Amino acid sequence: MGFTSNLCLWITFCLHLCCFINTGKAQNAKEVILLDSKAQQTEMEWISSPPSGWEEISGLDENYTPIRTYQVCQVMEPNQNNWLRTNWIEKGDAQRIFVELKFTLRDCNSLPGVVGTCKETFNLYYQETDSEVGRNIRENQYVKIDTIAADESFTQGDLGERKMKLNTEVRIIGPLSRRGFYLAFQDVGACIALVSVKVYYKKCWSIIENLATFPDTVTGSEFSSLVEVEGMCVSDAEEEADNSPKMHCSAEGEWLVPIGKCICKAGFHQKGDACEPCGRGFYKSSSQDLQCSRCPAHSYNDREGSWRCDCEDGYYRALSDPPSVACTRPPSAPQNLVYNINQTTVSLEWSPPADTGGRNDVTYRIMCRRCSWEPEECVPCGGNVGYSPQQAGLVDTYVSVVDLLAHANYTFEVEAVNGVSDLSRTQRLFAAVSVATSQAAPSQVSEVIKERVQQRSIQLSWQEPELPNGVITEYEIKYYEKEQKDRIYSTVKSRSTSATVNNLKPSTAYVFQIRAFTAAGYGTFGPRVEVTTKEEASGTSLVMHTHTHAHTHTHRDIQTYTDIHTYTHKDRAVHQFAKELDASCIKIERVIGAGEFGEVCSGRLKLPGKRDTSVAIKTLKVGYSEKQRRDFLCEASIMGQFDHPNVVHLEGVVTRGKPVMIVIEYMENGSLDAFLRKHDGQFTVIQLVGMLRGIAAGMRYLSDMGYVHRDLAARNILVNSNLVCKVSDFGLSRVIDDDPEAVYTTTGGKIPVRWTAMEAIQYRKFTSASDVWSYGIVMWEVMSYGERPYWDMSNQDVIKAIEEGYRLPAPMDCPPGLHQLMLDCWQKERADRPKFDQIVGILDKMIRNPNTLKTPVGTCTRPISPLLDQSTPDFAAFRSVGEWLDAIKMERYRDNFTAAGYSSLESVARMSIEDVMSLGITLVGHQKKIMSSIQTMRAQMLHLHGTGIQV
Repeated sequence: MGFTSNLCLWITFCLHLCCFINTGKAQNAKEVILLDSKAQQTEMEWISSPPSGWEEISGLDENYTPIRTYQVCQVMEPNQNNWLRTNWIEKGDAQRIFVELKFTLRDCNSLPGVVGTCKETFNLYYQETDSEVGRNIRENQYVKIDTIAADESFTQGDLGERKMKLNTEVRIIGPLSRRGFYLAFQDVGACIALVSVKVYYKKCWSIIENLATFPDTVTGSEFSSLVEVEGMCVSDAEEEADNSPKMHCSAEGEWLVPIGKCICKAGFHQKGDACEPCGRGFYKSSSQDLQCSRCPAHSYNDREGSWRCDCEDGYYRALSDPPSVACTRPPSAPQNLVYNINQTTVSLEWSPPADTGGRNDVTYRIMCRRCSWEPEECVPCGGNVGYSPQQAGLVDTYVSVVDLLAHANYTFEVEAVNGVSDLSRTQRLFAAVSVATSQAAPSQVSEVIKERVQQRSIQLSWQEPELPNGVITEYEIKYYEKEQKDRIYSTVKSRSTSATVNNLKPSTAYVFQIRAFTAAGYGTFGPRVEVTTKEEASGTSLVMHTHTHAHTHTHRDIQTYTDIHTYTHKDRAVHQFAKELDASCIKIERVIGAGEFGEVCSGRLKLPGKRDTSVAIKTLKVGYSEKQRRDFLCEASIMGQFDHPNVVHLEGVVTRGKPVMIVIEYMENGSLDAFLRKHDGQFTVIQLVGMLRGIAAGMRYLSDMGYVHRDLAARNILVNSNLVCKVSDFGLSRVIDDDPEAVYTTTGGKIPVRWTAMEAIQYRKFTSASDVWSYGIVMWEVMSYGERPYWDMSNQDVIKAIEEGYRLPAPMDCPPGLHQLMLDCWQKERADRPKFDQIVGILDKMIRNPNTLKTPVGTCTRPISPLLDQSTPDFAAFRSVGEWLDAIKMERYRDNFTAAGYSSLESVARMSIEDVMSLGITLVGHQKKIMSSIQTMRAQMLHLHGTGIQV
C-alpha cells in the first residue's frame, strides 16, 4: 500500500510539473465544446468502478488555477479492471465527436517488482443513450473506441530533471444517432493520471459570402463528407437568376466550393457584405448593374433606393427608353418648308427642326386638309389622297402628295415627332403651307387585254381612262420580269390604245402596267397585268431539265455540312442537329473560364443508363437578348453536324431551361497555345508532329464536309489528357483576341490577321485553301511552343511583309521538312497550296519515317523569302552585349556572358546552343529565346555584310 501511495504522490507531482511547463493552445474557433474537464474547478463526480480504482484529485494549471483530474496506479496486483465514466454528455446537432485526452503515464520499467502486472495503456469506450441511465456501469453496453498508449512515459529521473511532457491523443467517434452519450476509461493495470478530457464537435460558423448569409452548420458524419448549405440573401439582395447561392461545409469546419450568389436589388448597391440604397440623385435600374449611377440629364430623384429617376417638367422618357437614357422633349417645328405643284400633285420639302429634343429618332408626319374658298372651312383630305413614300414615319425631309382634286385649295402641315411627342401635353409645333391645284392628270388605265402572245413578243390593248382630264397625247407601258419584282424594268411609248412589246424571253412571266399622259402630266400606273410568253420550240428546255435531273441525283460519300443560315427559324436548326438534354442530368462543379456569352464551367453529365462523364459547359449569361441566344446556340447547330475524333464532340444543349447551356466533351489540358507555353521544350518532335497530324485530320474531315472554319488557330484547338488535339470554336460571332491589334476590320466583320490568308483579308474569300494557310500558322505555333506569330509586328506590317513575299522563319529546332510544309501552306496562289488530305499523308510519312523530317520535301517548289524575327531589334543599334541582353529581357545573364569572355556581338553571333548551356543557363525557354535572337543576329550580319560567319 505504501508503494501505491508513493506512486500517487509521484503522479500528483507530475501533474503540477506538466501543467506548469505545457501552455495550452488557443481555442479553435471551429470547435463547439461539449465537455472540458480543465474548466471544472469543483468536483466532477464521475463514476468510478470499483471505487478503489480511479481517484479524483486536484492539481494546478500553468496559472496555478486549481483543476480536477483523475488518476489510477494499481500496478502491484494483476487483472486490474478499473472503470471511470463521465457524466452524460448531450451531443446537440453533432454527428462526429472529437475526444481530446491529456495524460501522463509511468514507465513500467522504472517500477521495481511489477513485471507482469504493470501496463502502459488504457482503453477508451463510449455508450449512446437518449437520457441519463443511472450510476451503474455495465461493461457490455459500451463500444470500444481505441486502446490509448503514451508517446512519452516518465521515470523517477524525469521528475528530477523537470522534463516531462503531457501526452495528447485525439479520437473520433460517430456517426452518432442518439441524444447523448457517456465516455468511459478502462484501466487494466497502468500508472496513469488523466489530466484533462475535452469533448467537442466541429462546425462551420456563419458567414456572409457573395451577399448570402450561411448559418452555423455542423459538419457531416464522415471525414470526407461535404454538407451542402443553401444561403439566404442579405437584406435588399436577391438570388442571381437560376444561380442560387450554396456553400459546402467540410469535415474540418471550413466553408468550401461556393456556387451561385446574390446580387443587390434594383436601387441598391453592394458595400462590403451588405446592400446599401442608392443616394439621392442616384439610381440603379437593375440588379445586374454593379453600381448606382447619377441621374441622367433632365431627371432627378429625392429619395434613396431608387431604380429610376423622374423627368423634369416638360421632359419625358419613352416607354422603350431604359432608365439610363436622359429625359427628352418633343422637337421643334420643321424649318424652311417649301412646295412645288404639278397639276394635282404637291411636292413638299423642308429642313430638320432646330431642336430635336435631345433624341435621334425624329420622323415626320403630314396632315392634309382640303379647304373651301371661305376661310377656316377645312376638312381632312381622306383616303383618296396618296402619299409617297408615306404619310407618317418619314425619315427623309420630303414627300409627294398625289391624287388631289383639280382646282382645289389645300393646307399641309408638317410635324416633326420623336419618341416622346405623344407623351407631351404641350401644343403641337408644325410648319404649314397652303396651295391651290390646277388641271388634274388622267385617271388610271384599268382594262388591259392580251391580244397576242408569242415566244418573244406580246401585243396588248386597253381602254382610254375613265377621266382623261384633257387630251391624252400618249401612253407609257412599263414592263419587267416577274422574278425581278420591278427592280429592273423597261418602258415602251404608244400614241394609240395598243402596243406590241418585243425582244422578250421565251417561257417567262412578265408584268405590265400602263399610264396616260396629258398636258397636266402623267396619271398613275394602272393595275398589274401578268402575261407568260410561249415556250421556245428548240431542245433547250429539255437540255436544262436533263442537267437538273442529273444534278439532283449526284451524291457524295461523306455527309455534307448544312449552312444554318438557310434556316428561317434558328431553333429548328438547333433541335435538328443538337440533342436536347435534361438540366437535371448536368452537375456544374466549378467555373474554368469565361466566354463571350457567359461562364464556361466543368461538370458531370449523367444520362439514364450510362456512366457519368466529364463535360465542359458553356452557359448563356442572364439578361440575354434573343439575338444573343440565337448566336450562342449557333455554335451548337454547327458542332452537332460533326462526328470525328479530332473535332470536339457536342453532347447536347439545354434550351428549355435556365441557364441555356451548350455541353461538350471535357478537354483536360485546355487550349493548345496555353498548353504548349506551359510545357515549353518538354515534347519530342514526333510528339509535336502527332499533335499536328490530329489537327490536320480534323480539318480534312471538315473540309470534306464543305465547312470552312475561318478562325483556325492554336487557341481554338483543345487538348485532352492523352494529348489528342481537337478542332473547336465554331461560333460565328466571337471575340478573336484581347489584343486590339489582333483583328483587322474589313467590310463584313473582323479577321484574325496573323492567321489569315491574303485573299481572305483583302477580298473575304474564305475557302478550305484559306484554312490551309491558317493551318501553316498553327504548325509554326506548335513548333515554337505557343509563340505569337510575327512577334510584336503590327497588323499592317504583317500584311505588308506577306504581300512582299516574306514568310515566318523556322522556329528553333524545327526540322526542315516541317518548315517546308509550312511554306507550302503559305503559297500566295490558293491553287498552289496543299490540300488537307495531302498534309495528313505527309505527316503520316514523317511519323513512320522520322528521317524525312530532315529533308524539305513539300508539295510546292515556289521560293519564299524568310521573314526576320522582328522581336529582336537591329543588332547595329547595340553598342555592347549588355545592351543586347537588356533588349531581349535577358539582362540577368550579363555576368555569365562577361565571365565567359563574350565581349562583342560578333563573338555572341558564333555561339551554339552548347555554348549557351555552358554559361549555366538551364531554363529551356531562356535558352530558346537567346538562341532565336542569335540566329536573327547572324541573318542580319549576313544580309548587311554579305560575308559568312563561322558557326
